[in-house]
Amino acid sequence: QVQLVESGGGLVQAGGSLRLSCAASGRTLSSYAMGWFRQAPGKEREFVGAISWRDGRTLYKDSVKGRFTISRDSAKNTVYLQMNSLKPEDTAVYYCAASRGGIGVGAVAYGSWGQGTQVTVSS
Repeated sequence: QVQLVESGGGLVQAGGSLRLSCAASGRTLSSYAMGWFRQAPGKEREFVGAISWRDGRTLYKDSVKGRFTISRDSAKNTVYLQMNSLKPEDTAVYYCAASRGGIGVGAVAYGSWGQGTQVTVSS
């Protein structure tokens, strides 16, 4: 089982930036894919993006392409979500998740989840 701890959320004005971190422990992550999801009040959890730990390949939700970037630091066992040009509609609780399979957009593929971190974008 992989343990995940997110950090870096907060309140930011529209157009601003935040960087979320997800520190992983408990397993060697070389065969994992790491995903970021978000859930806004009253809405279902949705895929934001993911990265393959092995080769760094990434996949993003269309609405965040060009604004969000996922990266990993193998030495720190940490995945990052750099969010630029934030919009009020990006407001949500953001979750980090780990999948033993390849990159996927469905939450069901991810077996380990962090506790979430709140991101609020004011207009």
